[in-house]
Amino acid sequence: MVKKNACVFISGSGTNLKALIKSSREYNFPINISYIVSNTKKAKGIKFAKLHKIPFHILSLKRIIDLEFFLKELKSKNIFIICLAGYMKILNKKFINKFNKKIINIHPSLLPKYKGLNTFQRVLKNKEKLTGCTVHYVNDKLDSGKIILQKRINVEPNDSEQALRVKVQAKEYKAYSESIIHIFR
Repeated sequence: MVKKNACVFISGSGTNLKALIKSSREYNFPINISYIVSNTKKAKGIKFAKLHKIPFHILSLKRIIDLEFFLKELKSKNIFIICLAGYMKILNKKFINKFNKKIINIHPSLLPKYKGLNTFQRVLKNKEKLTGCTVHYVNDKLDSGKIILQKRINVEPNDSEQALRVKVQAKEYKAYSESIIHIFR
């Protein structure tokens, strides 16, 4: 199987990145994570890049020069898909349009509910019975792209934000890999 090159964007702990790296090591998984990008050098997920000897780059896409340079970098690495995995910056419309390939994201809610931040807090405040995660294509509107896959969990009466986070993240680790398989099927 010829795997497609993927770039994963991170901002934090990198737990979804870790799960994707594990899946990418499987023979039949359709992507190879060949590049990792973080918007901050303090992202703990960079340790997974170093551990698995995957090239990484700290990047600010604020300036046009950064954008043009980075698009050339992705092209030179033959990147076919970008996976946003806890990436806490909004990609600008110009970048999305110029990349002109697949960009996907995982979000910790059942979209279209609870776009943006503070998801678990809002789920509990609204006394939801179900929540989960959504993998979707990225477009120029926040958490609004076409849905690829969703995984659900029950919200228990005694769940805290942290308890929900742990349960949803366990679903995310599976959902992201399943979505990638679905895309390339």
